[in-house]
Formats: sequence, structure tokens, C-alpha cells
Amino acid sequence: MIVREHPSSLQLFFVMQGSVVPKIIGRIIGVALLSVIVLLIDQYLVALPRISIGAMGIFGVALSLFLGFRNNAAYDRWWEARKLWGSMIADVRNLGRHMCVFVGKGADRAHILSCAVAFAHLHRGFLRGVDVRADILDWIGEEKAATMIARKNPADAALRSMADQLGKLANDDAISGFGQMTISQTLSSLALAQAGCERIVTTPLPFVYSLLVRRTTYLYCWLLPFALIEATSWFAPVFSAVVAYVFFGLQAVTNELELPFRHVQNGLPLDAMCRTIEISVSEALDRQPPEPLGVTNHVLS
Repeated sequence: MIVREHPSSLQLFFVMQGSVVPKIIGRIIGVALLSVIVLLIDQYLVALPRISIGAMGIFGVALSLFLGFRNNAAYDRWWEARKLWGSMIADVRNLGRHMCVFVGKGADRAHILSCAVAFAHLHRGFLRGVDVRADILDWIGEEKAATMIARKNPADAALRSMADQLGKLANDDAISGFGQMTISQTLSSLALAQAGCERIVTTPLPFVYSLLVRRTTYLYCWLLPFALIEATSWFAPVFSAVVAYVFFGLQAVTNELELPFRHVQNGLPLDAMCRTIEISVSEALDRQPPEPLGVTNHVLS
């Protein structure tokens, strides 16, 4: 995720970090070159048919509405994903307090809270498709780490290990019924947040809608030079490039926000949020907490 101050008016046109320009520059240049070719043919070879600028304006408004709706839908996914991870951080902190109140200090509390850290890392590993074994070894050990990673859903295996330990405490009468219910509700909340993230990562925006918007964007940008021949003459390539930047840029932004867990500059900082959970659990267990992850070159991973 990009973390930086807003650039000045001059810097605004030169900041490339986090920008979609590098991804769409080829399409922008292509539309501008198409405008140049259309103008050259119209001026020196044969008069080309004109398209009403008013008709293109109506077409552009409709396309803007479609792109805006898709962009809002993608941002909603990004923001929902951030709220789900925020709820997981809050749940782990609540779990630490619940364990102090209902269980007290000891190996049982350490086991459950350590599994909570493993849950966060294993969930991150699933969402990003990365290996997190090294991140959980110090918390749960080699044997448990191997057992959890071998499961189809490693993060859920961590939750089951926490539930098993809670059941053992209940069987030994080491926790009250109210405490068992309270901690179970916290585990259920973690499971709901996990399922919400899995829903986002496994259910992209409908492909048919994305395909329609993408095709329409290309058609509009390809037809635009024929509407600008008379209205703007040799300024047509400039206007076409600006319009292409807006429409293709919105399309590229939507593609980035649609899948918020990817390890990209505008993705969610899952590494930093897992470190936040590590710090909270370490302090709950009276351990030396690790340092928070810092911003590197304006990027928080």
C-alpha cells in the first residue's frame, strides 16, 4: 500500500509510484497514433466519415457511468477486505484479554494465542499464495507448523487447534462456561472474517460485465478520432490521449482494487497487519514484541 504525503501540483504530473500510467502507456500512445493516422488520411488522401461530437459525448457519459459503477464495486471489495483484517486484529486483541480473564497465565494461554498468530500468517499465505512457514515456526514449532500447512485450509487448522485447546480446558474444568462461550464467540468472529476474505479472493467481479466495459472502452477510444477531426483538428491526438488516459486508467485502477490481497503497491499491507498481531500477542504474553514494519520507499507491504 502506498503511504506518502500528497504530492505538490508540480510533482503530481511526474509521480509514477503507484500510478497506472506505466501499465496503460502503450494504449494511450496507440490511441494518439491512431488519431494522427486518421488526420493524415483525412487531410492528404481521402475525406473520412465524421462522427457527431454530441453522439460521442452521450456515448462517453454512458461509458463513464459503467466505469464508475465498476470502480465503486472494486473499491467496496478493497475496503471490505481492509475492514475484515481490522476485525481480525481486534479479535486477536480481545482474545488476549479473554485469556487473561478466564484462563490466566500459563501454557494453555500461550498455546491459544500463539495459534492466533499462526492463523493470521497462514491466512495471509493463502490469500497471497506465499510460503509462511518461516513466520510461524517461532510461535508454534516445527511439528505443529508442518501439520497445519499440510491441511487443505491451514488457517482453519489453526482455529481448530485453538478450539481443541479450549475444549480441553473445559473438560478439565479449568474455565467457566461463560468464559468458554465468550472465547468461542471470538473464535467464531475470526472464522467469519476468514470466510469473508476467502469470498473476496475467490469471487472476482462478474467476467461478463468486465468484458463489456473493456470492449466498450476500446470502441470509444478507437472511434473518438473520427469525432475530433473537425472539432479539434491537429489537437485531436492530444485530446484522444487524455480521454484514453482517463478511461483506460479507470479500468486499470479497477483491476488493481478488485483483488486487494495481491502483493502489489496498491494492495493491502497484510505483512504489516500480521506484524501488528504479533506485537499484540507478544505483549499479552509478556514477551519482547517485534518492531512494527516500516514504510520502504513509500510502500507498506
